[in-house]
Amino acid sequence: MGSQVVQTLRQGVWASLTGGWYHDPEQNKFNNSCHLYLWMFLLMLPLSLHLALPPTTTTLSIYCTSVTVFFIVIKMVNYRLHLMFDQGDIVAQNSVPDISKGVDKKSNGSDSCLPSLSNELEMPNLSPQVTNNSSSGIDVNSHTEKNDPPELKVDADGFLQIPSVYMRCTQSGRTHARGLSIDSGRDAVLISHRAKDKLGTMTSSKSDLEAKEGQIPNESNFVEFVSLLESINSARFGGGNEAEKENEERNGESQPKMGIQPTFTVGLNISHTQEEDSLDESSETSTQEKPSRKLYYKLKVFPGKWVNILYDRLTLMALLDRNEDMTENMVAVFLAFLVAFLGFVLLNEGCFKDIWVFQFCLVIASCQYSLLKSVQPDAASPTHVSFLEKHSRKCHIVMFNRMKNAGITIVTSDALQYLQDILVGMCFCAWFTYCFPVTFLLGFFPQINTFVIYFLEQIDMHFFGGTAATGLPSAVYCIVRSLIALSLLYGFCLGALKEPWDEQHIPALFSGFCALLVVLSYHLSRQSSDPSVLFSLIKSKLMPSLGHGEEDEEEISAASTDPLPEKLRGSVKEILLSDLVVCILASVLTFAITASTVFLSLRPFVSIVLYALAATVGFVTHYLIPQLRKHHPWLWISHPVLKSKEYSQFEPREDAHLMWFERLYVGLLTFEKYIVYPAIVLSALTNDGFALSHRKKLGLHCDVLLMTVAGMKLLRASFCDPSFQFLTLIFTIIFFEFDCSSASETFLLNFFLISLFCQQLWDLLHKLHFILVYIAPWQIAWGSAFHAFAQPFAVCSDSAMLLLQTFVTTLFYTPLSPFLGSAIFITSYPRPVKFWERNYNTKRIDNSNSRLVSQVDKETGCDDDNLNSIFYEYLTRSLQHSLCGDLMLGRWGNYCAGDCFILASDYLNALVHLIEVGNGLVTFQLRGLEFRGTYCQQREVEAITEGVEEDDSCCCCEPGHLPHVLSCNAAFNLRWLAWEVTTTKYLLEGYSISENNAATMLQVYDLRKLLITYYLKSIIYYLVINPKMQIWVKDQSIQEALQPYTKWHHIEKDPAVFSMKIDEDYVHCLQGVTRASYCNVYLQWIQYCANKLEEPVDSDEDSPLVTLCFALSVLGRRSLSTAAHNRSNSLESFLYGFNTLFKGDFRIAAKDEWIFADMDLLQTVVAPAVRMSLKLHQDHFTSLEETEEPAVLYEAISNYRTSLVICHESDPAWRRAVLSSRDTLLTLRHMVDEGADEYKIIMLYKRHLSFKVIKINKECVRGLWAGQQQELIFLRNRNPERGSIQNSKQALRNMINSSCDQPLGYPMFVSPLTTSYMGTHKQIKDIWGGPLSLESIRIKETINSKIKICCRFRCGLCWFLLKSECIILYASVQFIVLKPVRNVTYLLK
Repeated sequence: MGSQVVQTLRQGVWASLTGGWYHDPEQNKFNNSCHLYLWMFLLMLPLSLHLALPPTTTTLSIYCTSVTVFFIVIKMVNYRLHLMFDQGDIVAQNSVPDISKGVDKKSNGSDSCLPSLSNELEMPNLSPQVTNNSSSGIDVNSHTEKNDPPELKVDADGFLQIPSVYMRCTQSGRTHARGLSIDSGRDAVLISHRAKDKLGTMTSSKSDLEAKEGQIPNESNFVEFVSLLESINSARFGGGNEAEKENEERNGESQPKMGIQPTFTVGLNISHTQEEDSLDESSETSTQEKPSRKLYYKLKVFPGKWVNILYDRLTLMALLDRNEDMTENMVAVFLAFLVAFLGFVLLNEGCFKDIWVFQFCLVIASCQYSLLKSVQPDAASPTHVSFLEKHSRKCHIVMFNRMKNAGITIVTSDALQYLQDILVGMCFCAWFTYCFPVTFLLGFFPQINTFVIYFLEQIDMHFFGGTAATGLPSAVYCIVRSLIALSLLYGFCLGALKEPWDEQHIPALFSGFCALLVVLSYHLSRQSSDPSVLFSLIKSKLMPSLGHGEEDEEEISAASTDPLPEKLRGSVKEILLSDLVVCILASVLTFAITASTVFLSLRPFVSIVLYALAATVGFVTHYLIPQLRKHHPWLWISHPVLKSKEYSQFEPREDAHLMWFERLYVGLLTFEKYIVYPAIVLSALTNDGFALSHRKKLGLHCDVLLMTVAGMKLLRASFCDPSFQFLTLIFTIIFFEFDCSSASETFLLNFFLISLFCQQLWDLLHKLHFILVYIAPWQIAWGSAFHAFAQPFAVCSDSAMLLLQTFVTTLFYTPLSPFLGSAIFITSYPRPVKFWERNYNTKRIDNSNSRLVSQVDKETGCDDDNLNSIFYEYLTRSLQHSLCGDLMLGRWGNYCAGDCFILASDYLNALVHLIEVGNGLVTFQLRGLEFRGTYCQQREVEAITEGVEEDDSCCCCEPGHLPHVLSCNAAFNLRWLAWEVTTTKYLLEGYSISENNAATMLQVYDLRKLLITYYLKSIIYYLVINPKMQIWVKDQSIQEALQPYTKWHHIEKDPAVFSMKIDEDYVHCLQGVTRASYCNVYLQWIQYCANKLEEPVDSDEDSPLVTLCFALSVLGRRSLSTAAHNRSNSLESFLYGFNTLFKGDFRIAAKDEWIFADMDLLQTVVAPAVRMSLKLHQDHFTSLEETEEPAVLYEAISNYRTSLVICHESDPAWRRAVLSSRDTLLTLRHMVDEGADEYKIIMLYKRHLSFKVIKINKECVRGLWAGQQQELIFLRNRNPERGSIQNSKQALRNMINSSCDQPLGYPMFVSPLTTSYMGTHKQIKDIWGGPLSLESIRIKETINSKIKICCRFRCGLCWFLLKSECIILYASVQFIVLKPVRNVTYLLK
């Protein structure tokens, strides 16, 4: 624990304050010294220049030039060194320091980059990465063991044979040898015996070598070896190219030999991997100096000139961060220049005095140093190693310095009217700049990409009425389309307000502006912030030629394609076609209304009526009806007042019934969105436009811009989410009409400002509710001793600071997270609504994305989480169809962007995060929790599923409660929860899981015999119905291979395969299975299946069909025995073998290789028979007599082939079947639970699942997620039983924290961002009549023509049918057919 705290203080706290510099005891002295000198240089350079030289442009130029050149040199050297490691040549030299230096004269540190001055052997394109934590780069030992070295033997040619201990074989088969190194001027070379003809080596005498047999150079015999080498006269080794050729020839040799030469160089292959060379690290603690091998790299300086560098990649990466390409290097140099330039300008302007000059230089140094060696991980980093974090500090300080420089420029330009505001802003920026090290330590500033997403999203949402962004491209796309719409509207409005106009005549340009504003706001509200689906649709329709090359691949994998993308494109296409018609009608209607001067003529009567109507409809729609539908209305009533039909049903079997109050809710919502609020905005636009045309308040351009922005924001917000618009409207009227009437501007501007205030007010209330619930003393759940220590400090002494943090975090939309899960709250960095920076989603592991060896040797994805994640994936698809419609029907209560819900059922518990809420669309992300969760998760699941209706207590007594009303204690406890049950019976399509233990069902031998019988009968069935059966029967190669099976006296006697206990056709006296015994049991079934064919087939006892069936039965049983390791009598082995066959792994014996004549025999006959036998064995327990009849069995197998999916869960067909909503599925699952193998037969039945919908305080979720991210990444607390994930029933702390992205949490499944559209909901289609398009208009024209025909013939019956079946409503700009018109069209024909 102490070492972890020290490491956190050193690498986290101190490194964040200094920008990344800290002393790392695990690094060598050279790296630590370089880090210190670099940081000191960056700190002292601006400080010394500022103090020593006058504040002139020359000083600024000197500093900026020095920093720029310094960074260019470092980045270029770093880039070239990494390029050298990637593409450069490797050079090896063997040397041992002179023994005359002695062991005591060894140096502990030397230069890390030393040029090689001796002859080397060049080996190109090799990049070993070796480090020994010493400053001398690579030092390769000649020994790997500390015990006595092996013997060196001599072959017939007089060469020393290198023992096997020096040889290493890589996975590619290359042989690696370790050489001896001598540094005395006389070298020895390790060469193969093939090189002796080329190099002219001179070997020593055998007597000398034999005398030294068994010895290698060390301190005791080193002098003898040196004297022996000096007595030998040999030519010096020459040429690196010859060495390369020799090296290539040596690759095929299995045992290199040793020759003695004056030049001692390494001739061996170097592995590219770090793991192999890491075995050669030198031992600094050894008392004996061991021979070493040094590896050099050729660094090209000029064409034809290079320098040999003794270094490695890992040491370089520990010294400096790697830049992948030149673009990143250029960005880093440019940022360093910007920081230097803007920072030194502020120093020259005298913004800092005394000690604050040093403080500001420290800030500059920390920002520049992080470009060389960044803080990993940073307090605001979403991952342990973040590429963008190294650039975030520079971008933030550049922005603040630019703001201060802009302030200086404005002040010096004599803009006195802004002097006071500019000075205040400069002081704030200067003060904030002083605190940069602390703010980065506390993690107040996010990564630059997160900041850009957050900034653009907040602007689009608060100023343009947009929706939340799903990423950086989405944020840029949203802000660009909003700016385009704003510029277009600005031009129309500017032209309309240039000249004054009277009440009796409204300019056509202004009416066109109003029509265009309504149309653009409606269309933008209907579009998702993610443009990928729209671009995909445009690409498929306008540029289909781009996808022609992939058509063949798509046809091949048509069965495995996902239908979801095509459904999304279809939904977007419907929206675009509908908007085309609706926008035309809306523009005409809006133009006509605004041009009629009705808003000017009847003011203020029209406005008062519209305000009262909006307040009444909003109160009923968004407050009264949702409260009456809650599980506990107003947290006092014990049951819902407006109950759904499924509320009293135990297990609903149909879709949710459409209730009358749901129809009322949709009608009021439609009336409010498309009539009331557009009318209010148009009335305000007309009145404000008329007033501004005569009197400009803030100037023409400013007035036009404000009116355009306010109108677009209010219209888009009303179309997307009108839940709180009525409260905003009421507050606007009360505040500006009664409280502060003197501060009132135009109504649009008042409404716009109050909407900004109310959005922050709701967030503030959510934060206060979360804090009070979390720190309430009477229900605190202490997860650790630290929590108990922090509780009194949080309640007593930290209230003022906590309140200040709450206001600040509300203003900037940042999470307020509990520190380590305690009652102490700290501010986190701002995040977008999506919250998570990464686009994390779960990838299911199956046979389509795993290696074949993992499928054969072990179960692919055999853990429960991977297998059960498919149920959450199907739940996501169900929500994709129905979520948007259910939200519009009010089945989840009130909602807005960022809200979080928990869906809880018997075994499924998922957190649904609403990210984007648009007009007719919702983007969400589902996070599925574990089926068998931890103890803490189970306690919280019990808390949300248990009822409080039976609670009769009041304080300390139990007086009971009134009928249909909660008790006092129950009502009090419900108010102190961060969550609330909104719906108790929410229906979704899903799968119920039925599990049976396979060991229990196959424990008895008779049950195993029955399974084998069904197995063989299924083989016969699949063989007979196969279209290629006639071909197989007549195939000559198969018939020749099956000749032994045609003989009646042929006996299969393998005792490991056949047994009397499990084989029905086993003959005890013959100790095996014969054709006669097989026919005695299965001939009737063969003939019955053959008679079912349309074409007659010979199926008597001697027919080829029976022969083939008999051979396949033997093969099937032999495969089962082989998979069970020839121990079929053992239950565990039998289950293992059967599961192996079930997943499709067949080990064919040599006797059965005839089946390879056509693999379809194995794939379409034997493999499906294994799976079908399991289902038939299941049915045996419910209908024993029926399955014994051939007719019943044949019909059962035929039905199961079409209606039942039987396959292994690792088969991609299993996922396709689940996602395609097949009714029934069967599989055999192998699980390992606490070291014991379990085999379960799992049956899935498609039905309607009932969920409880629990709405959680979104600030609670954001705060706990932020605290978990900081604790695991920055504070490095990896304790699996840490206090922050212990159960807390009032906040559901464990369920929320476990739903974080991995590795922070442990969700079973995290879905990608999924968009649900209103048009995919069946009941919404019944109410709305589907999207309005040109095709639907043609249908209506056909109906009208039929009506005219009916009028001519005076058909009273048709008129009665039309009046009863067709009800047409006109809502805003579109009319909706509530009942289908197909029946009417049919009758009219």
